Amino acid sequence: MVAKINRGVSLYGALAYNWQKVDDRTARIISGNGMITDSANCPDMNMQNAIYGFRKYLLANKNTDKPILHISLNPSLDDKLSEKQLAILADEYMRKMGYGSQPYIVFLHEDIERRHIHIVSTCVNERGEKIDDSYEWNRSMRACRELERKFSLQQVADKRRELLEPYLKKADYRDGDVKRQIGNILKSVFSSYRFQSFGEYSALLSCFNIEAKQVKGEHDGAPYNGIVYAITDDSDRAVSTPVKSSLIGKRFGYEGIQKRIGYN
Repeated sequence: MVAKINRGVSLYGALAYNWQKVDDRTARIISGNGMITDSANCPDMNMQNAIYGFRKYLLANKNTDKPILHISLNPSLDDKLSEKQLAILADEYMRKMGYGSQPYIVFLHEDIERRHIHIVSTCVNERGEKIDDSYEWNRSMRACRELERKFSLQQVADKRRELLEPYLKKADYRDGDVKRQIGNILKSVFSSYRFQSFGEYSALLSCFNIEAKQVKGEHDGAPYNGIVYAITDDSDRAVSTPVKSSLIGKRFGYEGIQKRIGYN
């Protein structure tokens, strides 16, 4: 099992992403803590009630820039756990990471072949203090190994490849949801490869049938640079409607890519 921990500033954004999956019937709520619940003690399906569960923690926040946690837990394709087992696994992971007393909500995603979990929480306690995250990566790896043993999950030798495997394949416009396909590939390329020019970046994406184009223009008298993405066929011909980088994420726009190139 591989865990990914992301931090952000927008509670609404993290919840809206998961709620859209629920509305599309490719995800459902399976567990939670500190939430308004229904008669079965499962977090209520009302997004406003979920936001209310986090309210006092975020209002108490003193100086944490990114107080929102968005965690994904990704078992292997061969791991077959029941919904109840997945809920328990998520709860135990949160406890092992020091977030067991925090408000959180657990979503089971089934939008790809691999069933996986998303957890939305906050790293700020009820006094507005940031919960200690020192050595978090090491603690997360240790928690995953312990949970693999407890739930008899497959232990994969190359964890990084295991996580990226569903995404690092060629995009196909016939599969639909062009924005999601492009976004998944961009995220995987950013985390797996080093590129030192826009040409290298574009060449990498072309291996996965993604075209990246720079667009330049002027708005209100000021010049701007932007990037749009499209899915191509195997002849490098664009076959989908272009998607603006701003719809996928700021880091995939012109400035974000230049920053990444400088870092690499």
